[in-house]
Amino acid sequence: MTFSTAGRVAALLLVAVLSSSGMASAAPYVVEEKSIAELRADLERGATTSEELVAAYISRIEEIDRAGPTLRSVLALNPRAGDDARALDAERKAGKLRGPLHGIPILLKDNIDSADPMPTTAGSLALAKNVTNRDAPFVARLRAAGAIILGKTNLSEWANIRSSQSISGWSAVGGLTRNPYARDRNACGSSTGSGAAAAASLAAGTIGTETDGSITCPASINGLVGIKPTVGLVSRTHVVPISHTQDTAGPMTRSVADAAALLTIMAGADPADSATKDADARKSDYTAALDPGALKGKRIGVLKFLKGYHTLTDRVFARALDDMKAAGAELIEIDKFPSLDKIGEAELIVLLTELKADLNAYLATTPSSVTVRTLKDVIAFNAATPAELALFGQDLFEQAEQTKGLMDPTYRKAAAMAKRLAGPQGIDRLLKQHKLDALVAPTGGPAWTIDVVTGDHFLGAASTLPAVAGYPHITVPMGETHGLPVGLSFMAEAWSEAKLIGLAYAFEQKTKARKAPRYLRSVEDLDELRPALQPAKAD
Repeated sequence: MTFSTAGRVAALLLVAVLSSSGMASAAPYVVEEKSIAELRADLERGATTSEELVAAYISRIEEIDRAGPTLRSVLALNPRAGDDARALDAERKAGKLRGPLHGIPILLKDNIDSADPMPTTAGSLALAKNVTNRDAPFVARLRAAGAIILGKTNLSEWANIRSSQSISGWSAVGGLTRNPYARDRNACGSSTGSGAAAAASLAAGTIGTETDGSITCPASINGLVGIKPTVGLVSRTHVVPISHTQDTAGPMTRSVADAAALLTIMAGADPADSATKDADARKSDYTAALDPGALKGKRIGVLKFLKGYHTLTDRVFARALDDMKAAGAELIEIDKFPSLDKIGEAELIVLLTELKADLNAYLATTPSSVTVRTLKDVIAFNAATPAELALFGQDLFEQAEQTKGLMDPTYRKAAAMAKRLAGPQGIDRLLKQHKLDALVAPTGGPAWTIDVVTGDHFLGAASTLPAVAGYPHITVPMGETHGLPVGLSFMAEAWSEAKLIGLAYAFEQKTKARKAPRYLRSVEDLDELRPALQPAKAD
């Protein structure tokens, strides 16, 4: 059930219903760049309804995602979104409000189960019939708080763990998602569609998942705020997995305030996910941390060893550091971190071993309509399905299938070493040694050109330390390089989300660095670059 079939029919039916009721005769409500707070205020004063919001976002998806720039970020629409919106409007009219997300449409990455008539495909044709009829626990929390599940977003197939030569943002189910800032550029992954859709205002906010960089990279490259929480703050039950050590879901939005609002609802314990046993005691109302003066007097460690891979990004980062100093922060430079290579080598062992065990466990719970029950079955399905292997192979899947299980001494040694080097001897040590409140680095470089021949051209990123440690990581827009967004990363110890949200919010309010996408064909169309691409005239 892709957007081009059942989802498109549902969208057109909903628009037809609204037109016949007379709702479409009024000037359409403009959702572009509207924050959750703005949408909520307009709902409260009667300037719009949740039903109108759903219609407006569906219309925008038709206009921008399927036609026009053709981003292909939305994989499927929820046929029940209109009914859910009408029910929430009725509750509002009756004086029943569920909270700050009441009647607010959001999109989910399509590796997250929801109790709607949409499959959870992880972008794979092997899961095209995976209609689970169940909510992931954090989706149930969002729904109970009044959020409307508008649909599912495209992603790097299997969350970018299938091949070492993958193209981020491509899936056999959804095709290739394009970057709304320049359509010949990649939108990173694996939460590619969630990034592009949020940037293009195709929903009030989106949810992504991350194992290592899958929220923070697409958030940075698409000019968004992305929060990768502490592993265990948000349940992973009923999410197509890679690694129980590193996986987590998190919000992707156009502002820190919106991300804080979503995370506040998503966080919480789940008896089926032992990692979340402390979540209820650790979570808080993250919107209370939105302090524009939060940087004042803070000691911030600058991770110089995570810069230097792109000159223009380094220039934007230097300006961001100046902005933090102007906001009252004290900056302490940290030149070296000797264990990154060791962490990366151990991480791969952990991810491949846990992928086999965790994916097999998830597939065992899927409905009988899903014919693949193990990773081995998926590998065989792909080998027999030309559309799956048309652009790249499945070498990482094949390596994962050869792993020896969670009791394998090699895996257990790698897991313990990676966690220790990234956490206690990594982030924790740096914070304690230098008496720091947080660490900062460029989240990554700008979006690279799409290349279906040689795959991704990835420059570098700040995601690995917090990902492997299981610690929180927030990226916030810090500027652009030739019209392409780049982000600033804040990271600190486990369960420090509130502190990091405050710091990110203070930076955001100080700089106002985010710019809305312009849907350029290419950055070569920029007035600032076009003359430089022509032959220079001699004097």
